Amino acid sequence: MDKTLRAGRLATFAYFVLNGFLLGMWIVHIPSVEAHTGISHAVLGWLLLLLGAGAFAGMRLAGPLADRYGARKVVPLSAALCGVALALPGLAGNAWTLGPALLVFGFGNGCLDVSMNTHAVQVERGYGRPIMSAFHALFSIGGVLASLVGAVTLSLGLSAATTLGAMALLGLVAAGTASRALLPPESVPAEEAAATEAAGAERGTPSRIWILAALAFMLMLSEGVANDWSVLHLKDVLDAPEATAAFAYGAFATAMTVGRLLTDRVAARIGTVAVVRYGSAVAAVGLTVATLAPVVPLALVGWTVFGVGLSGCVPQLFSAAGHADPGAAGANVSRVAGLGYLGMLAGPAVIGPMTHLMPLNLAFLLPVAFCAVACLTAPILRTGAAPASGAGTAPARQQA
Repeated sequence: MDKTLRAGRLATFAYFVLNGFLLGMWIVHIPSVEAHTGISHAVLGWLLLLLGAGAFAGMRLAGPLADRYGARKVVPLSAALCGVALALPGLAGNAWTLGPALLVFGFGNGCLDVSMNTHAVQVERGYGRPIMSAFHALFSIGGVLASLVGAVTLSLGLSAATTLGAMALLGLVAAGTASRALLPPESVPAEEAAATEAAGAERGTPSRIWILAALAFMLMLSEGVANDWSVLHLKDVLDAPEATAAFAYGAFATAMTVGRLLTDRVAARIGTVAVVRYGSAVAAVGLTVATLAPVVPLALVGWTVFGVGLSGCVPQLFSAAGHADPGAAGANVSRVAGLGYLGMLAGPAVIGPMTHLMPLNLAFLLPVAFCAVACLTAPILRTGAAPASGAGTAPARQQA
């Protein structure tokens, strides 16, 4: 294996860990920032929409920039911006300053998310086999590291401004250090460039990409449901103690991380179509079990199975979008990631109002239906879903 390619993969791992760590550090400090700024839960909820809006804008911008200038330039700049912006919420003194701080932080996070995924697609193409899920697993591990660091700093009584400022400096150092190993932009063969130019009109309305984006919306909404409602499900529906209810999210998150570490090997053996088809089917079964479980242990099993099934699906969608057109990998990833991110944000907004009409657990039947749709629509990944270079058996795998 080429040393440059291997170094590029390690650098991509570093940026995924960094992204998960920076975002996790903000999440850990949400209560302290809320208290310091003196805002209510309701105001915080509205301000978090600015974070989402900034992330969506960053995703839409970073994709085309990565296509034009290369992910090698966009990733470090995005990571640096995200790192610096992490300090801003800690410095905010009220809602009027916290809002712009979250908007900038969200923008940096969105830029980093899409640009590092675009670079991951390039690395995967070089390897000629599925490796995308491992990158997403490292993002989750970055979040775990943030929770551990945050627990230590909060126990020491350090302010959010101090901790987030220090982590911002650490992010800047990490962003600059890892940048040296990123891969240069790919050179597209003349024949492929001519074909891409001739299909320019079709690129303006990439129906297949929008289908992948719609699947990302549904699956990431389902993931958001687990993030936001799994603990409340055990506490409010099954009357579990708060300490026990926390295991619902822990089981789901652990299953997601472990599943993503293993998915690449599974995808190499049975194909990315099968990963999404069977993974979303398993997720639907797991969430159905959690929804209908009469006791806490069975509900925990359901949330765990839900995490295992869902774990490998979204990375395959990002990979398929990036490989569909090497000349527009960044733009296509930004479309899928952007709509998927909106889905994750929409989870609370969709499930919350449904609870006025039905019990919380029955509202989970909506993401169950979304997982079923993904299972039936999985063959959309078949064309262009696998790395094109160096894998003579890749097309055969995609028929799985």
